[in-house]
Amino acid sequence: MCLFQFTARRLVSQAHCGLKASSSNKQKFCLEMARPSSNMADFREVFAKAKHIAIITGAGVSAESGVPTFRGAGGFWRKWEAQELATPGAFARNPSRVWEFYHYRREVMLSKHPNPAHIAIAECEKRLSKQGRSVVVITQNIDELHRKAGTKHLLEIHGSLFKTRCTSCGNVAANYKSPICPALAGKGAPDPDTEDAAIPVEDLPQCEEDGCKGLLRPHVVWFGEALDPGVLTAVEKELDICDLCLVVGTSSVVYPAAMFAPQVSARGVPVAEFNMEPTPATHRFRFHFPGPCGTTLPPALARHETEIIS
Repeated sequence: MCLFQFTARRLVSQAHCGLKASSSNKQKFCLEMARPSSNMADFREVFAKAKHIAIITGAGVSAESGVPTFRGAGGFWRKWEAQELATPGAFARNPSRVWEFYHYRREVMLSKHPNPAHIAIAECEKRLSKQGRSVVVITQNIDELHRKAGTKHLLEIHGSLFKTRCTSCGNVAANYKSPICPALAGKGAPDPDTEDAAIPVEDLPQCEEDGCKGLLRPHVVWFGEALDPGVLTAVEKELDICDLCLVVGTSSVVYPAAMFAPQVSARGVPVAEFNMEPTPATHRFRFHFPGPCGTTLPPALARHETEIIS
């Protein structure tokens, strides 16, 4: 979402050859990366042996569910780009407008469903857990489609549309109300001719924690804000122990997530990218599978013939 000061040790090292390997391997090495392979059979052999799989997902995995990205041409809500609304300053100046924007996004997401890529990941996690193997999903998405698909081990590094945080007491809570408050009912239309609702602050979503009544905000990471250090520490631990990493539907240009997979690859762990087209990080990975994630991912994560199902 933004550049920030990392406290996590392993996630700030350089993303080029000469990276220090994990503590168990004290020798420095430079990876000479060949052109990534698109051989699914070779990937499946690696997949069959993996004990702990880290899957990093971005907007591309949800695009096939019809989720608006608010990026690129036409990525506007009314006359504003998301970057103009998803900031602490915008919320301080006009909390009503920002809540209209997020109310619209919440209502849109309530009508969306996981696609085959989300489902393949969740089913893979469930199946491998019975074999003593594990899957963790590290997502940049705030839409909760992974959760809706059934994924259990999930790290949402940018937060969630369906969580709120109190600006007074700091309490974070799940919130699936529709509408989130009565004043927002029927509001949030994206048409550029729509006028702001100008809802008074006291009528916007309020904290229900012990009578706090503080103004709530979406529990998402806005531009100019740092990511939760606790989440980053959890991500670091998962990437440290994974023996296979998948990068699914992400452009690999948004930091810090853009650093995750290259860092894993630099210590010799196989990384497979599933994306519509190559990204700036593609050359660092062992595999690249072009095309829609909902088409390429299910066969990649399906049960391998060597798996023993109890």
